[in-house]
Amino acid sequence: MGRLEGRVAVVTGAGRGIGRATAVRLARDGAAVVVNDVDPEPANETAELIGRDGGQAAVSTDDTISLDAAKRLVRTAVERFGKLDIVVNNAGITRDRMFHRMDDETLDFVLDVNLRTAYHTTLAAMPYLRDVAKQEIAEQGKVAYHRKINFTSSSAAMTGNVGQYNYTAAKGAVIATTKTLARELGPFGINVNAVAPGFIETRLTAPKEEGSDIGIPQNLRDMAVMLIALGRPGQPEDVANVHAFLVSSDADFVSGVTIPVAGGQLGAMG
Repeated sequence: MGRLEGRVAVVTGAGRGIGRATAVRLARDGAAVVVNDVDPEPANETAELIGRDGGQAAVSTDDTISLDAAKRLVRTAVERFGKLDIVVNNAGITRDRMFHRMDDETLDFVLDVNLRTAYHTTLAAMPYLRDVAKQEIAEQGKVAYHRKINFTSSSAAMTGNVGQYNYTAAKGAVIATTKTLARELGPFGINVNAVAPGFIETRLTAPKEEGSDIGIPQNLRDMAVMLIALGRPGQPEDVANVHAFLVSSDADFVSGVTIPVAGGQLGAMG
């Protein structure tokens, strides 16, 4: 029996990269997973991977920048699997600009995808996490089990990064959110934590192609790898493993922390 057997999870941004790896890992640990991504093709691919492994998955393409869409996402979990136990707020994007060239459109887009989606998804989940736990406490004197909320932040939010004011502002807010919600929701047996990936091989860190808004120039990629003590870039599965630990009962006394997943990257442990 997997350590998440009987649990129901929502993972946002689960069509690719860290989100896909996390959804697959939680399913392998026994959870039924709602795969959320605004792009239907990769979302369906993730669900198919889970199904081929013998797991349970549903797909949501709701864009949780909108609260109404976030509520639809959460209802998908409850209507399909009967409840909601775990929320992994992973959706993210970069649009790098030097600060003196930043415009409101670029700022707002990155804040929306990295922060507002997490805010709305978590808010929409409250009736199925906090309210259910509150009822259990009233009826039984304690919660039946710990429910979990995870966020994906970034080690760049801890150190700062040239050209990423918008991204680090959003991911820094995620760290602050983690600390505040851990205090608010702890009395209801809800653990709130974050992971802070360093240099992980995803489409956001792939070699940047001419005209693309995402990716990293090859010379900067090479420099980043040189700063990693373990001598290699991380893989999405490295981050997924930490998400899986935090949402399991093994981490029932861990809350309000942000764990760097950065391979000993210089400066990422601050």
